[in-house]
Amino acid sequence: MADAILKSLTASAIFDLTGVVAVVTGGGTGIGMMISSTLVANGATVYIIGPNQAELDRVCANYNAASENVPSRGRMHGIEGDVRHKSEATRLAAAIAQRESHVTVLFNNAGVHTGRIARPPPGSTAADYVAAAFDAVSQQDFDDSLQTNAVGPYWLTFAFLPLLEAWKQQDGYKRGRFVPQIVMTSSMNGWTKDAATGGLSYPYLFSKSALGHATASLANELLPLGIRVNGIAPGFFATKMTTLAADENGMSVLPENFPAGFEVPTESGVGSPRDMGSLALFLVANWFVNGETVLIDGGTLLKAPSAY
Repeated sequence: MADAILKSLTASAIFDLTGVVAVVTGGGTGIGMMISSTLVANGATVYIIGPNQAELDRVCANYNAASENVPSRGRMHGIEGDVRHKSEATRLAAAIAQRESHVTVLFNNAGVHTGRIARPPPGSTAADYVAAAFDAVSQQDFDDSLQTNAVGPYWLTFAFLPLLEAWKQQDGYKRGRFVPQIVMTSSMNGWTKDAATGGLSYPYLFSKSALGHATASLANELLPLGIRVNGIAPGFFATKMTTLAADENGMSVLPENFPAGFEVPTESGVGSPRDMGSLALFLVANWFVNGETVLIDGGTLLKAPSAY
């Protein structure tokens, strides 16, 4: 009996994602790729959604070539899509339904960062604040941020519900291994009181605050279906959003002495793909967490004022 208990609690038993089908929006670069590559490494079939099919195909080819002769690894597939629109959510769910009978987990991860302001110096007047935070930010900045970061996840959540519910008919669910789930990538900036931690973008902060609240609300709404909703609130990570570049594997590296613009009280000063991937694995494997957003910020909000 003790031997069976110990075998069931090994990392290989808990995190073997064979049979799992995951969808990751914004999955071709940055935090999305940290999540996607971790899931593939542990046996999942992963569909990454992004704005450019050719780029998705290239990055998928790299990971699939690396997985070809390793039976324990999964596969990665790319589908071009614009997550801002209701019609696209319907199309993307239908496209994946043509290939898969179910989806185990949907990561609503895609995001944009627009509308950066220049913080006025001490002694500035109201007119200076108007110039910095009103004149410098456009209606389009808010539209793009809210549609991509907050509204799109709503459409995708409901469009994928039938595929997520279908997972409950699969052996992996019936054997008590994984439960259908939606994971939102929010941000520590959904709770910050200092816009500097959010790159001085109020459109970004507003959208991430909305998504953080929606995570708990949707978790409550979907309780009758047995579909969980949780969130990830990242702090400072090397992504295409921060560095404006990604390599052939969808990963980004911070240049030496790259300024975060705020204090990250850890030795590295930046989160790693391993940090993000291990959190994604935890959420996929755990049955008992629901309606929660997990902060992964290296302690930044211990230093910055926040409501977390």
